[in-house]
Order: sequence, then structure tokens, then C-alpha cells
Amino acid sequence: MIQVQHLTKIYPNGTRGLDDVNVDIQDGEFVCVIGLSGAGKSTFLRCINRLNDATSGQILIDGEDIAFAQGAKLRSLRRRIGFIFQQFNLTTRLTALENVLAGRLGYHNRFAGALGLYPESDIQLAKDALTRVGLADRMTVRVDQLSGGQQQRVAIARAVAQQPTLILADEPMASLDPKLSNVIMGLLKSFNQDGISVLVNIHVLELATAYADRILGFNQGRLVFDGPPSALTPDVIDRIYAGSVADL
Repeated sequence: MIQVQHLTKIYPNGTRGLDDVNVDIQDGEFVCVIGLSGAGKSTFLRCINRLNDATSGQILIDGEDIAFAQGAKLRSLRRRIGFIFQQFNLTTRLTALENVLAGRLGYHNRFAGALGLYPESDIQLAKDALTRVGLADRMTVRVDQLSGGQQQRVAIARAVAQQPTLILADEPMASLDPKLSNVIMGLLKSFNQDGISVLVNIHVLELATAYADRILGFNQGRLVFDGPPSALTPDVIDRIYAGSVADL
């Protein structure tokens, strides 16, 4: 579904966030992206979703290059990709249900979205998503009254309510108690088993190997490993977490 070809991102200060990355990701895969902080993991996901613009290269989704898409083409792309942020990115004064309904905004004109004029089918989608993540009894509760783990589950439900073909999750457990990590990863895995492709940036290697079908390892913007968890030998792990590209 996704073909990344010669993807490079250079920030205005000269930092090379991605350096000639080439990778294909198939439909239905559960992929974990690992590496040190600053290795390029978040930049990789944000370029796929176009939250960051690439400097050069191609990002093909179902054969269509979206690396530099604009306007209606970009809006159409974002409807197909759910994004889960590290800091939840919710509107805390709104209820859980209202936040999940925001995942449907891409399907309606701005006027209808601003007024919250959602059809009953959207409302049912949002309710179903909240039920699926275990928040059936919290739909009408303001988000600022929910725990961190509950807020992240609202964020997952919002992404799922988009009816995406791909979910990108950028360190979704980083702001949570470690005990909740398996809950969040389990939810993402369950939606993956429904046929949604999932890419997760993750800093806990044990969780990556427990849940991923495939692992991508980044070091200083370069893709230095691409394979199954079983191929993560100590030497490979050392390569991924080496302090500099010169150590590879």
C-alpha cells in the first residue's frame, strides 16, 4: 500500500531528519518503528501524513504519489490516514464523543463541521469506536475529566472513526503509565486484525517485538534495519542504537 522511495527531509537548520529512505509497507501489516530519540522515527510518520513536507523523494499510496500533494488531493489522503499523537491532541473542553466525531470532519464541508451537524451514521460510528476502546460509559464526559489512558483511548477512537486504511501512532504510550502500554498496543493490534495497517513509533523494544509483524530501525535519519522481530539479534540492536552513523 505504501511505497517510500528516496525520501529525504532536511530541516531549515540543516538537520537531516531523513536520509534517502526506501521501504515498502504492505496492506494489513503491523509495523513498529524503533531507534534513538532524533533518529527520524517521528519525521518518517509525519512525512507520510504530510504533517511534515519532504525535501525530496516519493511517497506512493496505492500507486499515487502524495509527497507534495495539495488541496483536495491532500484532504482526501488525510481521510484515509488516522494519526495518533503522543500528547493526545484532543479538545479538552469537549466530550469524548465530540472529540471522536472530529474524526469525521474530513467527510463534510467546513460549515457543517463548525456547527457540529453530523449525520446519525457518523454519531453511531463514533459511539461504536468509543465502545470498542472500552469507553461506552464515558461518551458524554468532558475530556479534561478523563485519565491520561482514557484520553489516549479517545484519540484512538477518533482515528478509527475516520474509517482509515492506515493508522500512524507517534509514541502513543510516551505520556502514559507504563502499565497502560499493553492496553494501548492491544487496542491497536485489534484494529490491525480488522484489516487496518498500523505503523507505531515506539521506544520500548520489548513492546515492539511482542506486537509487531515487522520492525523498521532508524539511526540518524537512515533506515538501518527492516525485518521481523526474530531477526533483532544483539548485533542488529547495537546497529540501530549506535551513537552515530560512523558506528554502523
